[in-house]
Amino acid sequence: MRTLILASSSPYRRELLSRLGLVFECHSPDVDESVLAGESPDALVVRLARSKAQAVAHQHPDALIIGSDQCAELDGRILGKPGDHEGAVRQLRAASGREVVFHTGLCLLNARTGRAHVTSVPFRVRFRALDSAMIEDYLRRETPYDCAGSFKSEGLGIVLFEGMEGDDPTSLVGLPLIALVGMLQREGMPVLGGPR
Repeated sequence: MRTLILASSSPYRRELLSRLGLVFECHSPDVDESVLAGESPDALVVRLARSKAQAVAHQHPDALIIGSDQCAELDGRILGKPGDHEGAVRQLRAASGREVVFHTGLCLLNARTGRAHVTSVPFRVRFRALDSAMIEDYLRRETPYDCAGSFKSEGLGIVLFEGMEGDDPTSLVGLPLIALVGMLQREGMPVLGGPR
């Protein structure tokens, strides 16, 4: 059985991957996540997902390595993790009553062969009209300062939405499992019907 590695320190991605029932390790990649001049949201998340997988591959040359990255897009602008309360307030005020597109990049790298399966999965979220009291109450209760877009859809953040549209709801949390399962199958590691 090949070693499977999640190139991430994110507890959200670790929890998502654990749903598949596969044995895996987590290793945090050291990657500069700065946006390049003129880089589109899709290009950014694909580049960073690949870079994260490649950064871990050097220490694990025989593994299958999963890299993932996410950003939010509002009016063509990239929104990353807010980092603090003030940043989260700004992001949620900007998103109030609007549609935000979340782009999640995914890379499955076969470190042995160098073959990489790479994709970007979009997911659209329509936010409710949010007033200051709602924003402050939400941020006090959930503190999503390490989440692109300033919310946790798997938690209380779901109340901020009027609707969602996309093919894979797990992409909104940061790891598109539907796409990942297909990539794992192509690399000979089926989630169902294969060796455990």
